[in-house]
Amino acid sequence: MKHHPIIIFGGTSNPKLAEAIGRYLKMPLGVAHVERFADSEKIIKLESDVRGRDCFVVQSTCQPVDETLMELLIFLDCLKRASAARITAVVPYFGYARQDRKDAGRVPITAKLVANLIASAGADRVLSVDLHAKQLQGFFDIPVDHLTAVPVFVEYLAGKEIENLTVVAPDVGNMKTASLYASILDAELAIIHKRRITGNVVESVEMIGTVDGRNVLMCDDMISTAGTVCSAAEMLRSRGARRIIVGATHGVFAGQAVERLKAAPFDEIVVTDTIPLNGAVRELNNIRVLSIAELLGEAIRRIHNDESVSSMFP
Repeated sequence: MKHHPIIIFGGTSNPKLAEAIGRYLKMPLGVAHVERFADSEKIIKLESDVRGRDCFVVQSTCQPVDETLMELLIFLDCLKRASAARITAVVPYFGYARQDRKDAGRVPITAKLVANLIASAGADRVLSVDLHAKQLQGFFDIPVDHLTAVPVFVEYLAGKEIENLTVVAPDVGNMKTASLYASILDAELAIIHKRRITGNVVESVEMIGTVDGRNVLMCDDMISTAGTVCSAAEMLRSRGARRIIVGATHGVFAGQAVERLKAAPFDEIVVTDTIPLNGAVRELNNIRVLSIAELLGEAIRRIHNDESVSSMFP
């Protein structure tokens, strides 16, 4: 079967990740200029011909979320109007994912709104990593390839050969992911029950399992304000944990996250490059960034060749 020629573009939210994906696939990125009118409106002009091509746009909708999202939508519309054969929105970090239900009266379901906008702008499919909730795939009326960063973390953690390891779920909702890590890494499992006091403040209340004298790993899909993981770390240290490592696919680091992480008893903070680190985050001397480029690059190659993406994972 003959495939349309492939071309990959990178938005301005995470250009280094797009470049790394291009290196993995051994191809240069498509050329596009993102400029602004005097009133700050964005305009995108493609310098590469995309007619009849299989196009991929790499753009995380991270801070500033509204701006990066709008740029993605403009990019998709630009490709659609330039007669691209197929357009895939590669959104390593999908913003607005936490607003996925009506948990109070008179509030929006913004995750569904954004899914509609991406499809309406011209995307034929979406590729993303560790959505805040797996059911978000159902919010899209186009195909979604949902990747997980578990293989990237497992490769790194297995290489550290951590003894007496316990994987801790920082909340009940993370129990399935923690159980997967515990199984792969041959570790014990513990679960923390938390109580949310306000939208940004949580308190770790109780724990199932023991961490006394053990090394601990906590894994989550994101670190946003860091309230959950820092509260959990304080409890773990008080319960006798030795080394405490926290891993998260998306390092959002919003609000007081950096200050909280500096004060928390973490030996290592591990994130991926779905979101580029800003200046304040770089001040953390115990942070380690793992690249997701090969994972995304391989998924892009398989999508282009109409091969299975799910077979990448056990």
